Amino acid sequence: MAAVSSRLPVFPWDKLEPYKATAAAHPDGIVDLSVGTPVDPVPELIRQALVDAADSPGYPTVWGTPALRDAISGWVERRLGAREVTHHNVLPVVGSKELVAWLPTQLGLGAGDQVAYPRLAYPTYEVGARLCGAEPVVYDDPVADLDPARVRLLWLNSPSNPTGKVLPKEDLLRIVGWAREHGILVFSDECYLELGWEADPVSVLHEDVCGGSFEGLVAVHSLSKRSNLAGYRAAFLAGDAAVLGELLQIRKHGGMMTAAPVQAATVAALGDDAHVHEQRERYAARRAALRAALEAHGFRIEHSEASLYLWATRDEPCWDTVAYLADLGILVAPGDFYGEAGGSHVRVAFTATDERVEAAVKRLG
Repeated sequence: MAAVSSRLPVFPWDKLEPYKATAAAHPDGIVDLSVGTPVDPVPELIRQALVDAADSPGYPTVWGTPALRDAISGWVERRLGAREVTHHNVLPVVGSKELVAWLPTQLGLGAGDQVAYPRLAYPTYEVGARLCGAEPVVYDDPVADLDPARVRLLWLNSPSNPTGKVLPKEDLLRIVGWAREHGILVFSDECYLELGWEADPVSVLHEDVCGGSFEGLVAVHSLSKRSNLAGYRAAFLAGDAAVLGELLQIRKHGGMMTAAPVQAATVAALGDDAHVHEQRERYAARRAALRAALEAHGFRIEHSEASLYLWATRDEPCWDTVAYLADLGILVAPGDFYGEAGGSHVRVAFTATDERVEAAVKRLG
């Protein structure tokens, strides 16, 4: 039996370990700005909801409780500008990475099919294509670059990981129109949508983009960043009821159930905007401090108008930059983790604590 892992690229983060060791040897300790994992506390009202639901001896349902579906559909209407969102337009998932990795398989894609994603992108889009034997293809502009006869699944990612680039509404309209004309399913990864800084990200489900119909469109959202729930694995899909209904049936057979206490915590998280605002303020301050320090040190910041990252360059090979910053005790992600086009950039996360961000600023000063 051939190992499925043989289809996959080398797990990128393993290559960063020697540089992590260098950074950790700094007398004042490492400042880890690489992975982008939340470090701030889970808001109290979410933790309380989890505790209150802890006595959950029975199996949860894949579709989630009616309260969870109410919370998701209400949030999608309130925050994304979508209209007439029913329970059939939403589906909870066990973290967005699991969804991205296994979606092409669950859609029945395979040899001869293409899965398309941005040239600079989250590596798991490629992994998902390779797991099912489909062909991964990259684009700068999907309308200009792709063969619509072969693409079955089109990934959008706005705000972008790693660049923080935001697709304007006009581009979304153009891409959605093209995809619908050719019968291409669009999944829009919008996990950073609530973290716009110099741009206001728009969902593909916004009435002005989708035209009041979710046909052929699904948005992916996560509570990892907005609510510090990366450890909870809480995410959801919204959009085309036919697509989500098919995924629901498959996921029922696969036992892909969000834990009942996490479902309750998600309801609490989606019902409260105050904690999201507070977390945004923390990130905004860290972003401003790191951006100023990097630019004063000779870095150029490109895009980065949204998300939790600064896309930075000194116009040198990215691994040279990683090594240089590791000597300062600062660990960042090399741009080529996200595609060959990132070979002269690094991704700098501003998810470290205030104390660690301050340490990085001093070392760059």
